[in-house]
Amino acid sequence: MVRYKATISYDGTLFNGFQRQPNGRTVQEEVENTLKKMANGKTIQIFGSGRTDAGVHAIGQVIHFDYPEERPLERMRFGLDTQTPEDIAVKSVEIVPEDFHARYLVKEKTYQFRVDIGKPRSPFRRFYASYFPYPVDVEKIQRALPDLLGTHDFTAFCAAGSPIEDKVRTIYEAKMEVNEAGDELLFTFRGDGFLYKMIRILVGTLLKIGNGRMSETCIPEIIASKDRNLAGPTAHPEGLYLVEVKYE
Repeated sequence: MVRYKATISYDGTLFNGFQRQPNGRTVQEEVENTLKKMANGKTIQIFGSGRTDAGVHAIGQVIHFDYPEERPLERMRFGLDTQTPEDIAVKSVEIVPEDFHARYLVKEKTYQFRVDIGKPRSPFRRFYASYFPYPVDVEKIQRALPDLLGTHDFTAFCAAGSPIEDKVRTIYEAKMEVNEAGDELLFTFRGDGFLYKMIRILVGTLLKIGNGRMSETCIPEIIASKDRNLAGPTAHPEGLYLVEVKYE
């Protein structure tokens, strides 16, 4: 068996998330179905760098899988890219050592989150940016962002239902940009890992700060509390993108 690593992108709009499940279309199922066809009916399981929820997009999701034979890399990439559905693209494929694991060896992830703040909202962004219809003071958000940097226990920014006990994570970068038209915010978060729905809760909190309903100095207090109820709401999934996954 040959172990392949692939970088894929997908439009999450019509998916019930990345991970295979009994009811609902998933990215894992579609890629595995394609690999099964390419491998003459042999079942091949893929492993992702992490799960994405329903409606969440990926620009640089990483997967690995074991394939029964070595194929030229571009043939493998082209075969996967052209035989998967049109809302999945296979950007690159490489052969990796047999001890490579897409999930367990991750060193760094980058996510972005898009927020449509236009008046009126854009119908063309409805699947690709979360809409926030209230006034936003971007300066307040900019002042709050540095408080997220560093190593913290992010329990307060983790949704209920996560089986992970260790909720300490390190955020290396947390920034926000406004587009030229002034009607879209782009948040970028880069860290060693993120908890269940953490990015969406961070964005929901920051938007509430920008709207003046939470203090711009509240983040250290929320982190220290480890209380999910003190953080803001969970932003909608369609604004979230897994941008890049890095390994050693």
